[in-house]
Amino acid sequence: MISQKLNDQITRIGPDTPAGAVHRMYWQPAALVDELTGGEPRLPVNLLGERLVLLRRGDGYILATRRSSPDEPPAHHPARDDICVVEGGPVYPVVEKKGVFFAYLGTGEPPAFPNFDCFRAPDSHVFAFKGLWECNWLQALEIGIDPSHASFLHRFLEDEDPAESYGKQFRDKAAHTDMPMTQLLREYPRPDLEVEETDYGLKITALRHMAHDLTHVRVTNQIFPSAICIPMSREMIITQWHVPVDDETCYWFTMFTSFRQPVNKELMRAQRLKEHRLPDYAPLKNRTNAYHFDPDEQETQTYTGMGPDINVHDQWAVEGLGAIQDRTREHLGRGDAAIVRYRLMLRRAIKALETGQPEKLPMQDRSLTPQIVGPLSNDAIGDTGNWLAASRQMDTERRAGCPWDATV
Repeated sequence: MISQKLNDQITRIGPDTPAGAVHRMYWQPAALVDELTGGEPRLPVNLLGERLVLLRRGDGYILATRRSSPDEPPAHHPARDDICVVEGGPVYPVVEKKGVFFAYLGTGEPPAFPNFDCFRAPDSHVFAFKGLWECNWLQALEIGIDPSHASFLHRFLEDEDPAESYGKQFRDKAAHTDMPMTQLLREYPRPDLEVEETDYGLKITALRHMAHDLTHVRVTNQIFPSAICIPMSREMIITQWHVPVDDETCYWFTMFTSFRQPVNKELMRAQRLKEHRLPDYAPLKNRTNAYHFDPDEQETQTYTGMGPDINVHDQWAVEGLGAIQDRTREHLGRGDAAIVRYRLMLRRAIKALETGQPEKLPMQDRSLTPQIVGPLSNDAIGDTGNWLAASRQMDTERRAGCPWDATV
């Protein structure tokens, strides 16, 4: 458990807050390119506690401060009417990357983008989407760096045919086996964890020791300050940012990156639009309708009884903690190793900014950041005594057969 003062320090993200200052040192997803429909030249954007508007300027875009009125809708709702820009207010740079507009709300020169797979793959191999969660960004991130939760929160009591599961997480077969991933997660629910710091954040390795001296290796990553990179299947990875709208609301922005085949964007968009409304990308299943909980489904099909979409499971879990999780009453265990390590990293970053040492933050060296590649995010199975080599071989084979330059 931590003190209320520390909980406030690491969760609040307004312009004059410690964690907000850290977030402003990085490019943040601001909007999907898909949101600018019909040639619309402007788009309201709410980001890091600021109400802004995305505007065309020349051949590119900027974020400008927009005037708010007392009767304005909630911060997450992108009302388009009567958008007034504050003259002389801050203007932030914007770049487009693979269907997402990224904005830099900090001061000075923006950092370079790392050479992550989601940025270096061709547009044909990347699909972007987003969704709204009504909770603080930190609890949204922390569920993504907890490898054990997949065995419980996403427990499927029936295993569907992976051939019918394109665009869905955990529906592949475990590497080099005929065992569905859902079965493996169900039968080996308590992995050993290894957490190590990297140039970009954290590398998290979950080891599920199986029969016949085999070990399933699942490598996921925390990308500082608020993103994750995890395997979706053997051929696709997910890079997901947990972007603060304000202290009590956040969006997840996800880039789905395929190594071999182009992404079926129409299918993946249709799958996700069945679960979200436009224009604010709020999930149709939410606390107002009990996330469509079905006790009969819970008895025979899924752990949550809330359908097969794992985003709904995560949403229920993180929103159920309250708008801002009360960490003064928590009791972390062995499965929370990555969460503990991340909070220490965040506190160090806050301290570095307070003492005038921004270069100590991850990926703030302008010359070295473009050289950061990957990160490795995959599932593999190998001999228990040599699981590391099996994981690296799996990644090497996947990259070698890739039609775009995925070399590391």
